[in-house]
Amino acid sequence: MKNQKNLFLKLLSLITYKKTNRPRTFVLPETNEGQTSREPDRCREDKDSKAEEGKRKKDIRKPLSPSQVRSGRTEADEVKNDVDSNLEVIRQHFNVPQNKDLIIREFTLANNRRGFIAYLDGMADKTIINEFILRPLFELSADDLTEANKINYINLENVVETNDVNKLDNLQKVFAEILKGNTALYIDGLDYYLVCESIGFEKRGVESPKTEGIVKGPQEGFTENLRTNISLIRRIIRNKDLISEFFEIGDRSNTTCAVIYLQGVINPAILTEVRRRLRSIKTDFLVSSGMLEQFIEDSPYSIIPTTLTTERPDRTASHIVEGKVAILMDGAPFAIIAPVTLNDIMHSPEDAALKWQYTTGLRFIRFFAFAFAALLPGMYLALTTFHREMIPTDLLIAIAKAKENVPFPTLVEVIFMELGFELIREAGIRIPGIIGNTLGIIGALILGEAAVSANIVSPVLIIIVAATGLSNFAIPNYSVAFGVRLLRFYFILAGCLLGFYGLALALVGFVLMLVNLKSFGVPFLSIVAPRSRKSKDAVVRWPIWLQEDRPDYLNPLDSQRQPEISRQWTQEDAPVPEQEAGGTGDAGQQAPGGQGSSSGKKENSE
Repeated sequence: MKNQKNLFLKLLSLITYKKTNRPRTFVLPETNEGQTSREPDRCREDKDSKAEEGKRKKDIRKPLSPSQVRSGRTEADEVKNDVDSNLEVIRQHFNVPQNKDLIIREFTLANNRRGFIAYLDGMADKTIINEFILRPLFELSADDLTEANKINYINLENVVETNDVNKLDNLQKVFAEILKGNTALYIDGLDYYLVCESIGFEKRGVESPKTEGIVKGPQEGFTENLRTNISLIRRIIRNKDLISEFFEIGDRSNTTCAVIYLQGVINPAILTEVRRRLRSIKTDFLVSSGMLEQFIEDSPYSIIPTTLTTERPDRTASHIVEGKVAILMDGAPFAIIAPVTLNDIMHSPEDAALKWQYTTGLRFIRFFAFAFAALLPGMYLALTTFHREMIPTDLLIAIAKAKENVPFPTLVEVIFMELGFELIREAGIRIPGIIGNTLGIIGALILGEAAVSANIVSPVLIIIVAATGLSNFAIPNYSVAFGVRLLRFYFILAGCLLGFYGLALALVGFVLMLVNLKSFGVPFLSIVAPRSRKSKDAVVRWPIWLQEDRPDYLNPLDSQRQPEISRQWTQEDAPVPEQEAGGTGDAGQQAPGGQGSSSGKKENSE
């Protein structure tokens, strides 16, 4: 009796609610319709900045001067007043002479004024350094270097001929600029450096996207250079409110990340959350956008990604205009878009360039492909193992004849073919050039034919696996397609154990997981669950002139994208052809309400 009671208590504990001590997650707050005030966000930012400043002051143990407190510098970060001391500091920081990459060029100017420049070999352009930094300095006369002309000289407004020159009195900032590829210039007697722009390392040019190729639309893709990627976006969005903020992530790599958004459109709560997550990343090395994506996503254990990764500037710009954030990283040819929903991930970059009828049909095909790629092998396994009565008699007889000489159960067949298909796919990716494509086609044909001839698998299963593979290729997002490849085995196991009942339970669990996912506070199944204002660009894409509003789940500051009547020419009378041929000038111009047409008739009557 006691054992039965303990068993009952254990079963009861499984269905009893237990409060967990999880940290509070970010939830996007609702805003009033048409709200445009950004004062709350500014107040929060002021409070955060004050709190950080207070924390910084508490951590400082050694008393600092008022100027040091205001600038946030310590005594070790201050620039010395002589050449030898600064040379010693910079050599010690960059491990000279062990480090051969740092180039220090000492020189003596007119009037015996000593100085030096420091830069990293391979990161800086030597032509810029020689022609636009050193040459103007050597051409200075003794009169230019007198104490009376010291201020004019040190500003370098008329001396150094580089595009950008900054005065820095913090050694840590100077070291960071050298690591970026800039040149640090120091002249004896000064208490600051002059950092001259000289970035000139080799980089890849703008090419066509590798993973998001389309037929109708722009053919430019991101590169590994951050500045180039930002310029590609600015070429599309030529707006003064397009803001780019920079963050340094990685204690040792010091990787530069850029947050790009459209001020006046984006919800301030989303922007604040993105900043918080980026500033909270503590790691020593960051090299790809995939690594950054794992650090900032809401559900890192989810098999379906909650952020969108794209290498197309046009797609990135379209999401920015909607009120989302684009995160770019130096050295990565991909942009991370957040927040997103399942509909955003299933959209293709080509959708906006096609007619709305074509786009809607293709989207239905993609969602069907998603379902087929995940469920088809599991459904075949459930039908042939548990529910043979649901198969038509003629088809059942054909399947039985095909499996007559196969010694393995259906589960082994499915696992064998799925693993073989994944092996061929991975091998085709790893082998470079045309050989990879050839291997995928020939390997699949040869292995499939040999497997059927050797009675290892049935021909019907070959068709099932091929249809599954084609459906997987129809998914426009690579990360989602990869997740579906793993999800397929989950449904295969469910169908093998419990048939359609197991598939139903597995499908319910998968939908529950999707419902609980969030992307920067936005529910992943927004528009459907929770239900929001009807969107005209979800699954069914309405004509572009009917898409007046931005996505409601983002709560943007400016919800209206275009007026209710965007094709205003449809509300006007067309000009009379005779009037255009006669060249009537201003009288022949079309005016609203048909004024141009009526005036033309009056002139003809006269």
